[in-house]
Amino acid sequence: MLAAGKAVKVSIYLSSGASHHGVSDYASVLDFLFFRGVSGATVLKGVAGFGADHHMHSTNFVEISDRLPIKIEFVETMEKVDQLIGKLQELVGSGMIEVQETTVVKPAESSKPKTKAQPEAVKMEGRAKMMRIFIGESDRWQEKPLYQALVEAMRANDLAGVTVYRGILGYGAHRRIHKDRMFRFSEDASIVLSVVDSEEKLKEFLPLVDKMVQEGLVVISEVEIIKYAHRPSVADKGA
Repeated sequence: MLAAGKAVKVSIYLSSGASHHGVSDYASVLDFLFFRGVSGATVLKGVAGFGADHHMHSTNFVEISDRLPIKIEFVETMEKVDQLIGKLQELVGSGMIEVQETTVVKPAESSKPKTKAQPEAVKMEGRAKMMRIFIGESDRWQEKPLYQALVEAMRANDLAGVTVYRGILGYGAHRRIHKDRMFRFSEDASIVLSVVDSEEKLKEFLPLVDKMVQEGLVVISEVEIIKYAHRPSVADKGA
């Protein structure tokens, strides 16, 4: 595992079409780094570029080029890189390797479940509020479906949970009937998001709803929570 402090960043530039014995060069390099215990590596694919042959390579809508630039990056100690560089030069062939000094400010942490006890889920009981948001399936927010953006925003704001329902028949302010047809779904079916949480948390979230929902209906009603439980996650079971 890398520790905070001085390190080096290695960048390896290849062509996505380059291969040896039927295996792509970048896959061979990645396998080598993995099995030699490198802390982590990332493969990036370019959309345009040229290399030593000075030929321009780019993607287009009809065909994806197999000669696009590939970049592999990893950060390791200088001692580790010294051990690997000879074999890397062999694997890269006509590609290029760049080594730069860098500083690890925060090392990555393992995502394995921790052995300590997991905190219990927040429990709610008694009186609460239900917010329901009625929108169209084709409504958008910053280049993504509005209902998806709302779910992501609710999760980011720690709301207890949300369920998205897709209507099969209905109409809204424009008085147009929206319905599913056999073998083909309407592109603007009714979508309902339903979320239950405390009145305080829903009120805090309302300004964001007002900003995101340009056309739709938002209602809040009283509910009483009888039971609120969750199934243990994989991390909980492994703790």
